[in-house]
Parts: sequence; structure tokens; C-alpha cells
Amino acid sequence: MIAPRIAALFVGLALALAAPAAAASAQPAGPAQLGATDLALLNGVRLAGLWEMPAGQMASERGSSQRVREVGAEIAAQHAELDQLVVDAANKLGVQLPTEPNEQQQKWLNEMRGAASDREFDRIFVERLRAAHGKIFPVIGAVRSGTRNEIVRQLAQDSNRFVLTHMTLLESTGLVRYAELPPAALPADQPKVDSLQEAALARTAAGSGFNPMVIWVVVLVAGVLGIGGTWRLFKPR
Repeated sequence: MIAPRIAALFVGLALALAAPAAAASAQPAGPAQLGATDLALLNGVRLAGLWEMPAGQMASERGSSQRVREVGAEIAAQHAELDQLVVDAANKLGVQLPTEPNEQQQKWLNEMRGAASDREFDRIFVERLRAAHGKIFPVIGAVRSGTRNEIVRQLAQDSNRFVLTHMTLLESTGLVRYAELPPAALPADQPKVDSLQEAALARTAAGSGFNPMVIWVVVLVAGVLGIGGTWRLFKPR
């Protein structure tokens, strides 16, 4: 009877150790404030619409091929829809959005207007829009995975769908010169975790609420139960 009592004691200890970790992982109630990445997404999506809608409209009229005209019209229409989504989100959150393209975007629009030929316009349109969509992808990913605000999270989800569609549309023109693209910038290497113990410590440091001491208690409980079972098996009858 001693072994079961000891086992029960260790189980109680394991539960006691696990309880503070669970409590520590609880999040405070109430809406979270917007972070810098949240605002970057709201402003970025709004700015994208402010210059890509007129760019798409220009492409629908000036494109040298039927495909470029179709892509321009579709991107302009979809950005009008996405622009309404970001305006609605900003209104709910009380965020003031930009009302005109930034300086760099104005230069891109002027570059398109000043294209010497329709074929040159096609190239500028595809290259500038595709590069701009590629730059906002990391912002969308960071917000989608890390924001604490439900409205912003949904906007990131919607934005990702639109941006991926626009990249595909632009590439369907056949004008992307992949061999001339700059090397992709990969994120920094993450530290390797080569053992269960290191993984447990990493999760604890990240605030997952996991307590590695629980593993040791469970191991001790298993050992005590094993000893108790062996003793009952071989004790004199």
C-alpha cells in the first residue's frame, strides 16, 4: 500500500507544478491595442489601392495585348473591393488612412504615363506591380500570425488572398523576366533544437506555459509504480 500512496503524492505534485504554468499562459481579457505591424498593414493595403487602381485602369486602356488589358481591369476591380475592406476595418478601429499614393507610388504612376510605347508600358506595369505585391507579403504574414486584433487578422487573411491572386494575374501576362529578378531575401536561420529537453526549454522561454519539471515528476511516478508492481510480484506469499 505504500507504493500507491507515494505515486498519488507524486501525481499531486505534478498537478501542482502544472497549474501555475497554465495560469501564466492565460491572456488578459479585453481588446488589445493595435501594434506597429497592424498599422503598417492597414496603411499598406490602403496605399496599394490608391495607386494600383489607377495603374490597372491605365493598363486596361493602354495595354498592348489583350491579356494585359484584361489583367489591368481585373486588378483595378479587385483593388476597389479590397480598398472597401480596409476602409471598413479602419472605421471600426478608429484609424485614419492615407488619402493619396506616397511619393514612390506617384513616381511609378508617372513612369507608366510617360512610357514611350505601349509595349514599354506593359513591362513597367507588370514589373512595378509585381514587385510592390512581393514587398507587402512579409507584412501580411507577420500580421496574420501575430496580431491580437480580430478585425486586423481578418483583413490580413483577405489581403493575402488578393495579393496572391494579383501576383498570379501579373505572371499570366508572360512578361515577368524571372532570370533578372534579384536574389530572394530569406529570413535569418533559426537556432537548431536537437533534443527534447532543449525543445521544452525553448517552449518555456517563449511563454508557452510548458513546465519541464512535470516530465521529471511523471518519470519518478512511473519509476515508483514500476518498483511497487515488481515488489508485489515477487513478495513472499
